[in-house]
Amino acid sequence: MSLTLAVAVGIAMGIVFGFALEKSRVFEPGMIVGQMQLRNFIMLKVFLTAVATGAIALAVLNGLGYVKLQPRAAAWAANAVGGLLLGAGISLTGACPGTTLAQIGAGYRDAWFTLIGGLLGAVTFLYAQPAINKTFLGQSGSSLVFTDLVGVPYWIGALVLAAVCVVILVVLERWSPWRNDMGNDVDGDLPTRISK
Repeated sequence: MSLTLAVAVGIAMGIVFGFALEKSRVFEPGMIVGQMQLRNFIMLKVFLTAVATGAIALAVLNGLGYVKLQPRAAAWAANAVGGLLLGAGISLTGACPGTTLAQIGAGYRDAWFTLIGGLLGAVTFLYAQPAINKTFLGQSGSSLVFTDLVGVPYWIGALVLAAVCVVILVVLERWSPWRNDMGNDVDGDLPTRISK
């Protein structure tokens, strides 16, 4: 795949994902905090859909030989601690790294503080990383790919992952329909009767 084609595909996928992010309202702080409090599941549904879509795309590209996997070494402690810190930050700010830019674009002024805080955190980590690497957080195991463990080609594993995500989405939707999470007038229809 040429660099130009890769950039074009990346831009197209970014536009589609950004459109879905905006239409689903997942970037809104109330939606994000509601997901963290397990009050609504729109965010989880959107991200499971993204995982399933990405898994299918990677399965096709890998199966046809267009992309080669480059798995990273497993860093269990660092992932656990980093995930807890990220989750706490998301809960406090009502934003995650990807949605902060969407919030800025939509006019949420406090999202600028979240962006600045995230950048300061990244710079702080950059300077602290040599010291962190000397602790248990810097230790990592070998590269681990689930499909290698079970002995199937990656593209089969990716399609199975996509199918599992779809099953979870169907169960979640039956348990907590998206219209209930978004509200009755989410499609922009005006109520037929206005009460005084």
